[in-house]
Amino acid sequence: MKDEPRPGRPVTACGDANISKVLISLSDDRRKTCQEISTETSMSRTSVFRVLTNKLNNNKKFSTWVPHLLTDEQKESRVNFSRNFLRRFQTEQNDFLGRIISSDETWVYSWDPETKRQSAEWRHFDEPRPDKVRRKQGALKVMHMIFFDMNGVILRWHVPIGTTINTQYYKKVLQDKLRPAIRKKRPGLLESGILFHHDNAPVHTARAVTDVLAGYKWELLEHPRYSPDLPPVIFTYYLK
Repeated sequence: MKDEPRPGRPVTACGDANISKVLISLSDDRRKTCQEISTETSMSRTSVFRVLTNKLNNNKKFSTWVPHLLTDEQKESRVNFSRNFLRRFQTEQNDFLGRIISSDETWVYSWDPETKRQSAEWRHFDEPRPDKVRRKQGALKVMHMIFFDMNGVILRWHVPIGTTINTQYYKKVLQDKLRPAIRKKRPGLLESGILFHHDNAPVHTARAVTDVLAGYKWELLEHPRYSPDLPPVIFTYYLK
């Protein structure tokens, strides 16, 4: 015995009309869940998922952390700096790298991070993962200052809680903490000439700080604005 042929129920869930509804819904917010799109378009959750994956060829990609979203001008500045740096390295070789001292200050926070599932977006399979910049910070934070070269850390300084790093404080750290630490841990580096590298924070570019560095005859290396890359001396570990 056999069943007689029958046309069955027509398949309309993945039709052009429903595909357009899903696309319009995603145009407002790519983080919407299947349930949210289902409620908005009056489609079943299964149909929404089928349209997203089978018809639109999308899947959810989680965000990646980046320090800043750079403009084209800032990216070009970074490229130019890298070319100048490589040109100088080709001329001076390891003598150039060995004289670089980098510095940075950072807040150590207690974080309440967004979960991966909360940051997921529907994207085409060929699209890259979305970038995520901002994070939710906790109430506890501690400031640390660190100075290092290609051989390791020269000075790690814990800023007392409640202390503001202004021009005078940074200048005092350079004079009373960093310079003695260099003389103790890197004998001869002060005489060979230091290439000092820090970012473009107002404290670093203040006249009082630049005058101190000029008095020490330390050459300042350029730092591109919002540079996402690691300090140059980090890469010298691969040359050892």
